[in-house]
Amino acid sequence: MSAQHIHILYIDDEIHNLNAFKASFRRLYNVFTASSAEEAVKLLEEQEFHIIISDQRMPKMTGIEFFESILEKYPEPIRMLLTGYADINAVVDAINKGQVYKYFSKPWNEEELRHNIEKAYEVYSLRKENKELTAKLLDVNEKLEFLVRQKLIS
Repeated sequence: MSAQHIHILYIDDEIHNLNAFKASFRRLYNVFTASSAEEAVKLLEEQEFHIIISDQRMPKMTGIEFFESILEKYPEPIRMLLTGYADINAVVDAINKGQVYKYFSKPWNEEELRHNIEKAYEVYSLRKENKELTAKLLDVNEKLEFLVRQKLIS
């Protein structure tokens, strides 16, 4: 899959950050933006995303709380956290609670972020492929067990 097909959801309550992100990455990826967690959830219900990037400090809900809240329903997308504050507890929480793949500080370095988006998509693709292969293996195993049982009964 080309980078153009990578669907990214970026959540930030600061409109200029949403605009800057979109301007930086819209030619490379399929970028969707949301200015709140509520708006992001609506987009998640309508669209499949490979990568979700969220700002940490937002009104009502932090980025980590958002990731935690969607984890059960949307476990597949790779989660990345952006924050303008060097808060080590937020980083630890992000990794432990929200299962965050990467943490970046603002302002982001465009090249570093692009590189990590590519790596995150590789992880997404490998996880998906692994899940599909595991399902195929379980199916084949079930069929083999059935055949063995048929031989034992006959």
